[in-house]
Amino acid sequence: MGKRNASPRRTPRPAQAPPARSQPPTPFDRELTTKRRAEISELAFALAAARQGFGISKPFGDSERYDIILDPAHVDCRKPQGRPRLVRVQVKSSTTLLHGLYRVATKRNIRGRNIAYTLAEIDFFAAYVIPEDSWFIFPLQHILGQTSLLLNPKSRRRAHCNDRYREAWDLLYEADGLEFA
Repeated sequence: MGKRNASPRRTPRPAQAPPARSQPPTPFDRELTTKRRAEISELAFALAAARQGFGISKPFGDSERYDIILDPAHVDCRKPQGRPRLVRVQVKSSTTLLHGLYRVATKRNIRGRNIAYTLAEIDFFAAYVIPEDSWFIFPLQHILGQTSLLLNPKSRRRAHCNDRYREAWDLLYEADGLEFA
């Protein structure tokens, strides 16, 4: 008896076939990985800060603890002009609701350990709530030592201790960031 040949591959029926694409998928068409979501959040922060009038710089590579450097000198007319100041901002985002609040991690991971940021590394922490297109701006000294934050959705009526940081762009104007001669 001879060996039976394997059945030929069938072509999918039209209802099973993937839709024909005339163009390659865009980054938004692909699944948003944590890294891609972080990159998009950094771009969104840069755009929002530019709309507030800040000068914006991005460090080369991703080895620094901060994601964006802001120059508030463009918008800081209230203070006497002294030495130029730059502000280091770490940007994170959240889509996760936990007991009715958005949870955002304020930590970094080194060898499996969660480490909080220090004042030597960053000046501000910006948290982007993606589903609401909302920014929370925290001076690091106000959340020092914490590894996560819970943020109130806009629709929630009960006040939360972090509500005062929602869209708190004015805190960035008053920063005691890095001084340069």
